[in-house]
Amino acid sequence: MGITASPFLNPIAAEPEFARASATPKELSRRARQRRQIQAMIAASYLLDAFILSIYAHAGAVPVVIGPIYAGCGLLTVAIYLVLSETGFTERYKDHYLVTPHIFVSVTVMLAFAYVAPEVGGMFLCTLFLVFNFGSLRTTPRQSAMAWTAMAIGVASLFLLTDKPIELPHGSYLERVGTMLVFVLTIGRCTFLGTFSSSMRQSLYQRGLKLKEAYRRIEELAELDELTGAYNRRCVMRMLEEEIARARRLNAPCSVALIDLDWFKRINDAYGHPTGDDVLRTFAITVFANIRTVDRFGRYGGEEFLLVLPDTTTEQAANMLDRLRKIIADLDWSALSAQLRVTISAGIATLRPDETSDTLLARADHALYAAKAKGRNCIINS
Repeated sequence: MGITASPFLNPIAAEPEFARASATPKELSRRARQRRQIQAMIAASYLLDAFILSIYAHAGAVPVVIGPIYAGCGLLTVAIYLVLSETGFTERYKDHYLVTPHIFVSVTVMLAFAYVAPEVGGMFLCTLFLVFNFGSLRTTPRQSAMAWTAMAIGVASLFLLTDKPIELPHGSYLERVGTMLVFVLTIGRCTFLGTFSSSMRQSLYQRGLKLKEAYRRIEELAELDELTGAYNRRCVMRMLEEEIARARRLNAPCSVALIDLDWFKRINDAYGHPTGDDVLRTFAITVFANIRTVDRFGRYGGEEFLLVLPDTTTEQAANMLDRLRKIIADLDWSALSAQLRVTISAGIATLRPDETSDTLLARADHALYAAKAKGRNCIINS
């Protein structure tokens, strides 16, 4: 089938630029192994075609030397490619399989043998189908057009500029066996290629889905606080800006609450940082379970959290935060450590006309400071 089967193990697309640039030694070794496997298949294909030529030779259709010379040419191209591969030369190129050069070499070999042995020229022309089927799986449209043009010129020259009788012998029984094998094996290899291409596309589709899920997970992790699972400060601040813009566009209320865990430093000092981490996680989980889906909850820094409340007036926000305060205070914190008690304080601010996020948060922070000054475990409105 010629030496253009090089995209055999990865026929859909070449590796992206970043994959080549950052290829690890293990990756380079894997790719070199794939190229060796491909060349072994190509060599086997040349030998298979040489076997058919030996049948024709035995039937007297072509000289006996045609088969060995054809196999020798094919094995020589395989050997040259393996040398380039093993020395790392092919890694310099975007397509390290060098598919386009393979196509041109294969077309040249097939047309040359069709000219030298026109009595079985149909066999070499059939092989061109395999050459382009394999090559088209990896080449770009521009490369395919160039290769097809070169092939068309070569075939036209063979038919129009020479008087060679391109044939497939079928006079004797043995010749008919050889011709039968040409068609059966050509169609068989094309069918196998189609099946393989379909399975590869399905495999790449599944890999694409997994890659999208991985990207989604990476983006999710980039937005979340690792300890509590709440949004991190950068993300929740972005969401606050979005909600402020939305509130102004719809002329709707929007409130925020800065929440602080009371005496958290004392908890860390008395019960240890692992228990403190458990407190933060438990607090975050409890908040998530008791807010609306439209609310945005993020870790603002340390033991301080920001809760963004869209479409919420000051009175509604105060009621929601007081309910949260009571829920947190009533939790059985002794499950984390005996005699442990956790409460929260919060400062609430509702968006005013033409107010920025900075001034809104400054008012909420001022209210939180007032809640702490009042003795903690309470909610203050700005």
